[in-house]
Amino acid sequence: MKPWSLIVTVALSFVASAAWAQPAIAPEEGRPVVMWEDARPLVGQVAYVCGKVIGVPTVGKITFINFDAQRPVRFAGVIFSDKLTNFPKPPSEMYNGKIVKIRGTVSMFKDQPQIVVTSPEQIEILDSMPKTTKPKQNAAIASKPGEVVVAAYNILNLFDEHDDPYKEDEGTPAKPRAQLEHLAASIRALNADVIAVEEVENRFYLERFVNTFLPEMGYRDVVLFEGNDGRGIDVGLISRIPVGEVRSRRHLRFEGHDGGEARFNRDVLAVTLEPKDAKPFEVWVVHLKSNSGGREAAEPIRLAEAREVRRLLDADLAENPEARIIVTGDFNDTPESATLQTIVGNGDKALWSAGSDQQDPEAVTYNTGQYRSVIDFILCSPAMQKQYIKGSLRMPQGSIESSGSDHNPISATFKLN
Repeated sequence: MKPWSLIVTVALSFVASAAWAQPAIAPEEGRPVVMWEDARPLVGQVAYVCGKVIGVPTVGKITFINFDAQRPVRFAGVIFSDKLTNFPKPPSEMYNGKIVKIRGTVSMFKDQPQIVVTSPEQIEILDSMPKTTKPKQNAAIASKPGEVVVAAYNILNLFDEHDDPYKEDEGTPAKPRAQLEHLAASIRALNADVIAVEEVENRFYLERFVNTFLPEMGYRDVVLFEGNDGRGIDVGLISRIPVGEVRSRRHLRFEGHDGGEARFNRDVLAVTLEPKDAKPFEVWVVHLKSNSGGREAAEPIRLAEAREVRRLLDADLAENPEARIIVTGDFNDTPESATLQTIVGNGDKALWSAGSDQQDPEAVTYNTGQYRSVIDFILCSPAMQKQYIKGSLRMPQGSIESSGSDHNPISATFKLN
């Protein structure tokens, strides 16, 4: 290779790497900026909390940055004694009487919100009070009173720009900004109360996506556990309905396709939803093995996972035949396949595919290339089938260009009582 061509190759590689690393969501985009009195609804979120400091007392090994004289204080910045060496001067000299903006994760201690501060970089001193907003209130439930809309959506590689050294994610670039915007528009149009999602890199980025692009939609709960997939794609759930108990099956071991020990490539997440004044129900989120390496290799793995899902269902339904369970997500197989038939089962514990009596033969959930087909489903336990509102299945059609995903979402509406 000639020297000049080597230089061009290296330069192009550098440009490509730099482009790959550009964040689709700016570091502070979507972060709430609120007055200290409004911090409570933001517990668990990274936020900027603003106000005028009226006192910086030290009690024992803790220094407090206080904004009001009420006791207990309604919000405080908290500095532990082992972090005081990070500050060039005593915090009382730096911040007392100043207007400040504190950045950090809002947490709770003794029923009062706080931000733990470990360095002065978290606190910006301001000349005047900045523009702030009130925390977003949860949107009204999308469906009619007494109903709930449940959806599943493979959102295609919701990855950030950071390389995870413990995952083989180098071949998966960050999801482009345009796709994020199209995806958000698709979710707004869907307007479901509970959405099972697949192909998410981590909980943090799913929450960033929701807070940045869907703050008005009321998805206050974001559920995801790191699974076993080598590329780092996980299943998760976002919900307007309060979330109760969550069960992860990522550590379960079962008999694999070759007779050896296996685990789910992606978690089978069981999330209990607790609607007000109604019976709870569960949503199980699945994403079974795809055919990317060829059906002959993938189907035995997928079928072994399907058998374990069915075993888990049988155990739960034997304990409570009236359990309201939805199994949903990307099954990577069609209704007549051994995979789907195994999970659906038969007899009095058989699952029912929501809307199977109304499907449009032209509608698909996988929307790309020659494999356009229906591979995403909302499967209902017998008790949940009774709650299904006939004719409510929705499968809005789209494409990567229009929706930011190679899958179309699927949703169905259920009575709560």
